[in-house]
Amino acid sequence: MGEVRLTAINYDKIGLKVGLEIHQQLNSEKKLFCNCKTELFKGEPETTFMRRLRPTQSELGQIDPAAFFEFQKGIQVLYEGEKETSCLVEMDEEPPHNLNPEALKAALTISLMLNAEPIDEIQVMRKTVIDGSNTTGFQRTSIVALDGEVEILGKNVPIQHIGLEEDAARKTGETPQVLRYRIDRLCIPLIEIATSPIIKTPQQAQEVAFAVGRILRATKMVKRGLGTIRQDLNISIRDGALVEIKGVQELELVSLVIENEAQRQLNLLRIREELRRRNVKENEIEDDFSDVTTVFTNTKCKVVQAAIKSGNKVYAVKLPKFAGLLKWELIPNLRLGTEMADRAHFWGRCGGIFHTDEMPAYGVTKEEVESLKLVMDAKQEDAVVFVADNKANAVDALKAVTLRAREALVKVPEETRTAKPDGTTRYMRPRPGAARMYPETDIPPIQISTKYLENLSKNLPELPEKKMRRLTRDYKLNKKLASHILDSEFIQLFEEIISQSNVSPTFAAVVLTETLKALKRDNVEVDNVSNQKLSVLFHQVGAGKIAKEATSDIIIWLSKHKESKVADAIKALGLGMLSQTELQKIIDNAVERNRKLLVERGDKAFGLLMGILMKQLRGRVEAKRLSEIVKEKLNKLK
Repeated sequence: MGEVRLTAINYDKIGLKVGLEIHQQLNSEKKLFCNCKTELFKGEPETTFMRRLRPTQSELGQIDPAAFFEFQKGIQVLYEGEKETSCLVEMDEEPPHNLNPEALKAALTISLMLNAEPIDEIQVMRKTVIDGSNTTGFQRTSIVALDGEVEILGKNVPIQHIGLEEDAARKTGETPQVLRYRIDRLCIPLIEIATSPIIKTPQQAQEVAFAVGRILRATKMVKRGLGTIRQDLNISIRDGALVEIKGVQELELVSLVIENEAQRQLNLLRIREELRRRNVKENEIEDDFSDVTTVFTNTKCKVVQAAIKSGNKVYAVKLPKFAGLLKWELIPNLRLGTEMADRAHFWGRCGGIFHTDEMPAYGVTKEEVESLKLVMDAKQEDAVVFVADNKANAVDALKAVTLRAREALVKVPEETRTAKPDGTTRYMRPRPGAARMYPETDIPPIQISTKYLENLSKNLPELPEKKMRRLTRDYKLNKKLASHILDSEFIQLFEEIISQSNVSPTFAAVVLTETLKALKRDNVEVDNVSNQKLSVLFHQVGAGKIAKEATSDIIIWLSKHKESKVADAIKALGLGMLSQTELQKIIDNAVERNRKLLVERGDKAFGLLMGILMKQLRGRVEAKRLSEIVKEKLNKLK
């Protein structure tokens, strides 16, 4: 059986449905339930503590399956913190303080901009999270508004709800039994915006995420930069399953992740049809695990060899009529065998699995494969999966494999997956159930008055569409440049510069978008140049004290001298503007040195002389001013 890959998908035909959950950190000075700073610290932690999280029953006596799944792994969590960015609240040694009013104001402002209806009373809830990212074992979250909508390319996209919640701790490392988290990010205010699952194409999903992101940035109430925003995707297709994909960091990956998930589910449905064609029965896939260590007594496979030497054994299971299917490619770099390996890794705490569809390989010989099949009574149409580990881990891992094999025969499994940087996804955990959410008893409900909302409504920030029209109208920017500056982190700085200096709006916009981006590609650390220094630089250009052409050189110099001022850069580079007398003298000397050549060139003399002078004067004179004087000199030369 060969690999199946799709080159094009008719998303309408397969019934694709996508819902977005956009999570964005709010730009609040304090955390959501305490007074700690909302910054990330570097260096060594001042305090560490260890926890092991356990699942608890909901008010109905239920245990969430995702929470139980994490508990089953028996992992401990090491937390790191320091006093500026964490306190006893993050350590779960003190009750949470009242909800941050600044963060609530931001969440309600965003809700109104998304045409959502704020609720009358904010009730904080606890949402079970037992992957170690919350010291409490739950995330504090609240609904602030319902039933909004955003217009994207002429189509209204419903917003189901808008929530205000605390961000999780950030993972800094792990071993097989210990996870390491820093709690500086824990409790940073986070807004969650969930759309209805009516998005029908990958590109539309990306456009919705982009439009919502623009509105968030327009408020000036959200943080910017890597790690401050992420998109979670809820994706389903007809006859497939609802799959939640967590942590898409880059906007550009949204459409690719959806394309890959649709393709993955379609291929899983094709595998199901192939298994049915082969007449595989669910009861044939048994949890019948065998010790096959003797097959690998003299193996050259390093992983198996090391396991046996350490006292572990090799256990195997037969998957009837699965031959060839474990290597069936679902999406690039992901096969059915990979999905089984992911399940085995999480449920069985093992490094991975081996299977006969990929053998001989990894030092396992053809003879060992034949012996393995003989011991397992496996026919040509059967596949065999084996694991080298201690018995408990191996049995749990192989149980996960047989469960996934039975699922392959019946359905596409509902699950939570994590997004990878290349746009593919991997199994993360089971989807959470209804027992995940319950009330937070330590924080009193907050009443939202009509008068408070009316005051917010009167002072809403300018919407992106309106600002786009103003940028093109008032500043005479073309649409492309206006779009670039609107979506950049410098839109506020741009408007401040234009209002306070005589610099050209087009020039300022080009430098803040295209020039800085180009310098960054050339490994210039432009982030070392503060907004305040950029503002001074543009003021100097607007006042005629430095040439426009000097800006790149000055930015590069400032990036290497973080403590220096713009004036220091101008002096060090010798880029102060030339006086009229100095400029006239330099031009006269150049004309005299090249008089004969200039006369011979005739009409082409202008380009020749400009090239000579710009090489000498770059950054010390405006090109327009220089060209006017050169033309005047050449006219006299004729």
